[in-house]
Amino acid sequence: MCHVFYSDGNAKKISWVIQTRDSTVEQNRDHAEIYKDKVTNLQSKYIALHVGLFWGVGAFIIKNENSVKIKLDEKIMYDHFTSNLKIEDKFIEKRIQFIKQLIEQRKLKIEFQMIDTDKNLARKSINAKELKTKNE
Repeated sequence: MCHVFYSDGNAKKISWVIQTRDSTVEQNRDHAEIYKDKVTNLQSKYIALHVGLFWGVGAFIIKNENSVKIKLDEKIMYDHFTSNLKIEDKFIEKRIQFIKQLIEQRKLKIEFQMIDTDKNLARKSINAKELKTKNE
């Protein structure tokens, strides 16, 4: 089965969207207290990718040996995964390690694709939730 995976994060929240054939699952989470307002937006994006993939596997949406197109709107993230570009941020290095480990353990067939920020469905999901919260 083929899935399309979007993720995003900021200092307060993470979000991910998994599209599979005719279904779309959107998830949002507030950061755990140890991360809330303590991580950069880039670090948060790695958390969202890691947590979202892990959640997708745990919710039986993404199964062993499935294909997953991971859509990234950060060039640096794309470069980290496609060219093994090194990074000086130990926190991000650890998230990359966890993500690669999950991919390997589940034998997932991954394709990373660059997208424009305005095409990131997870970003739209975070922004929509923030707007909803502001209007309540």
